[in-house]
Amino acid sequence: MATQIKKPQAQTDHDIHPLITRRWSPRAFGDTPIAAEVRDKLFEAARWVASSYNEQPWRFVYAHKGSEAYDKLMSAINPFNQAWAKSAPLLILGITKKDFSQNGKENRHAMYDLGAAVANMSLQATEEGIYFHQMAGFDPDQASQSFGIPNEYTPVVVIAAGYLGDAATLPENLREKEYAPQQRKKIDAFAFEGEFNDK
Repeated sequence: MATQIKKPQAQTDHDIHPLITRRWSPRAFGDTPIAAEVRDKLFEAARWVASSYNEQPWRFVYAHKGSEAYDKLMSAINPFNQAWAKSAPLLILGITKKDFSQNGKENRHAMYDLGAAVANMSLQATEEGIYFHQMAGFDPDQASQSFGIPNEYTPVVVIAAGYLGDAATLPENLREKEYAPQQRKKIDAFAFEGEFNDK
């Protein structure tokens, strides 16, 4: 029988929206596929994010488990992440367009805007009972080659998405992490009044 993961609720110092406290990054995903209409809600959430000059520089390549595209994207992920990500029913490759469409100049805010889009997606996912685990551990050159991504675009992140699964399916060294409380810096470690004061 599958063991339902019960991640401890985030212990916040101030009251914030429950979607934020419920969001976390599991590695164990169940077999239930994500329906197209639910998947499209995630991209709709990304669609409405603010961006510099309304450039909307984010692009996504997505692949459902069982497809050739899924296998291609999985092969670009490093072996450590493959060990758990292979259970996710949906993989999403997050990409940025390097330059502004209006003038061809470098868009140095592109990754910031992609991050905002993915943050919106992750909160919408949480509302739908879906969880994201975002990965830097993949080969962007392989991903570009596999999906015909032109040089003016940069693959930035791979996201494993799905409903919660059974932690017992994970490699032993990862199981405890599914239950461990989330740890975050205190506000005064990153927000400074009046002048920069990194500690």
